[in-house]
Amino acid sequence: MKVAISLGDLNGIGVQLALKNHKIIKKYCTPIYCIDKKLIKQAAKLLNIEIPKDFIIFGEYNYFKINPGKISKKSGKFSFDSFKNAIKLAKEKKVDAIVTLPISKEAWNKAGINYSGHTDYLRAYFKKQAIMMLGCNKLYVALFTEHIALKDVEKQLKTKKLFKFLISFKNSINYESKIPVLCLNPHCSDNGVMGDESKLYKAIKKANKFLKKDIFFPIVPDTAFTKKNRDKFKYFVAIYHDQGLSPLKALYFEESINISLNLP
Repeated sequence: MKVAISLGDLNGIGVQLALKNHKIIKKYCTPIYCIDKKLIKQAAKLLNIEIPKDFIIFGEYNYFKINPGKISKKSGKFSFDSFKNAIKLAKEKKVDAIVTLPISKEAWNKAGINYSGHTDYLRAYFKKQAIMMLGCNKLYVALFTEHIALKDVEKQLKTKKLFKFLISFKNSINYESKIPVLCLNPHCSDNGVMGDESKLYKAIKKANKFLKKDIFFPIVPDTAFTKKNRDKFKYFVAIYHDQGLSPLKALYFEESINISLNLP
């Protein structure tokens, strides 16, 4: 299997991960790294790591000085161009998959790239509702909203939008058991005492009717990830970023990766 790997922000850790772990990576796939000779030589010299002889590279990029740990417009542009080249290889069926290494959202912003991250760009590029899901074989958490301010989350919680999300999510995973959906408010609002969950409840009911099976159900957020629930359920849907990712990363930070679902 061939995999295109975008190197992420060269002022960050991505290129170090690629160089140090190449021997392990190539046991599982043929990696194609979206970087050019001049930049990989500069990075390898800074890191004092030898470039593997079978290190396959792809693409042409503007040369710039790598400044480890610094936020820069040039490193932001490179990481975006590397990502776009990985997508190009996939679209042309020259690779079977894409793996992305870490970017700096601030560097993207400095470079004039108006996307909040990889998933956001994939969504726009393919005109599909890409779904961000993080996790490992022990636990997966899908996010209904991602990189938006907390004050804007409730505005996004529309019955029709959540219904479409739930159906797309279900169709993207090979899983037939029940899936908890975290409510927005404490205690699922206690029947309207603390907020309103009516749109979420309607979306779940509509999705289950469409699927002709009771797959989704609401769950109280603060007890969603107890051991008993984790033993029963493998997939969870969180309404906003930190609601789902704080417990996931507390439990399985080292094992978890970010997966983009519902794409071609």
